Amino acid sequence: MLMAAKSKQELGLEGQRHLEETINAAFQILSSMNDELCNPALWSANSNGHSTAALDGTGDASVDSSSHSSEGAGGGSGGGALDEARLRYRSAVASLRACIAAIPSSTQEASVLDVKMDEDEIERLEEQASSLRKELESKNKHLKLLIDQLRYLITDIAMWQSPCSA
Repeated sequence: MLMAAKSKQELGLEGQRHLEETINAAFQILSSMNDELCNPALWSANSNGHSTAALDGTGDASVDSSSHSSEGAGGGSGGGALDEARLRYRSAVASLRACIAAIPSSTQEASVLDVKMDEDEIERLEEQASSLRKELESKNKHLKLLIDQLRYLITDIAMWQSPCSA
């Protein structure tokens, strides 16, 4: 299903799901990195092809940008989990970006639909107003007739109650 064909609410729910997936994958990346850093057996990067973090004089770790790009599934117990988490993260971020990119076109489509619905609603209301005007005109004629009849009735009653001038 195309992203643009979805409503804003559907895109919002999908975006929330992708955001949760992104957060879970990022957490998994951090957890895998923590496992690698806490497991001294995984520190020997030279033996399994990993680059290591070098400590500078302040004790801060500067990580080589290629430190995790060359990890394979067989590159240690933490490397496979880290690679899997990275792939999940990239996929979730790509899906989230696609969902966010679809929102403006969804908003434009919704506004076109809203305008069409507004025009239909305006036309329906104008027809209803015209019908009500006709009904009001008819009732006003009927009311005028009743007022005239009441006037004649009052005139007749007044004549009957007046003393006869003889």
